[in-house]
Amino acid sequence: MPNLHLKVAPLQNPERYRSLARALTELCARVLLQPAERVVVLIDDLPAARWYVGGEATERPTAQLDLLLAPGVTTPAQRADFIEQAFQVLQRQLAQGGPLERMSHVLVHEQPVAHWEAADAPRAERSRATAASALT
Repeated sequence: MPNLHLKVAPLQNPERYRSLARALTELCARVLLQPAERVVVLIDDLPAARWYVGGEATERPTAQLDLLLAPGVTTPAQRADFIEQAFQVLQRQLAQGGPLERMSHVLVHEQPVAHWEAADAPRAERSRATAASALT
C-alpha cells in the first residue's frame, strides 16, 4: 500500500532509477514494516533547468520524495526514521554522499483507506475492512 513518488533533477540513467526503486522499497519493508510486494515507486525526472528554488535554478542534485500511507499503519517514530534514512539514500545515490540542493524534501502524507483504489483490493472489500477495524 505505500506509494512513493520521487521527483529528481537532473536526469539520471535507467540503472539509477532501478537502484533508487529497490533501495526505497527495501526501506519501506525494513523501517515501515510494509510488504515489499505492495510498495509502489514512481520516479519522475526533470531537467535541472526546470527546477528552481527561490526563483533561481538549482545547482546540485535535487529531490522531493512523497510517501503516501494509510493512517495508523506506522508510528511517528517509524515515519521519522523513514524520513531520515530516505534522505540518506537520496544523498548517497543522487549526490554521491554530498549535499542535495537546499529545499530537497522527504514528505509523508496519510490518506484515509476509503480514498484508495487498487486493482487487487476492490473498494467494497476495503470498506468492509475499514468498518470491521472501526468496531475493534
